[in-house]
Amino acid sequence: MAGSESKAAKELTAMMETTMQQLQSRFQNLSKQIISKMDEMGTRIDDLEKNVGDLMTQAGAENHFKAKQVHWIYLI
Repeated sequence: MAGSESKAAKELTAMMETTMQQLQSRFQNLSKQIISKMDEMGTRIDDLEKNVGDLMTQAGAENHFKAKQVHWIYLI
């Protein structure tokens, strides 16, 4: 009996080790995917900030131009 219990315990241990290795591998893959998505999101946010800054600069230049147009209209 002791031999069969020892064999069953070894099989259970081996099965648990395999399961834990599979879980660790899946966790590492998910971690890599999450980090990749976060990096991509960070890049997109940086691009968005740059585009908003560019638009604000253009709007400021455009508003300055419109203000001069209005000023000239009143002079005429």
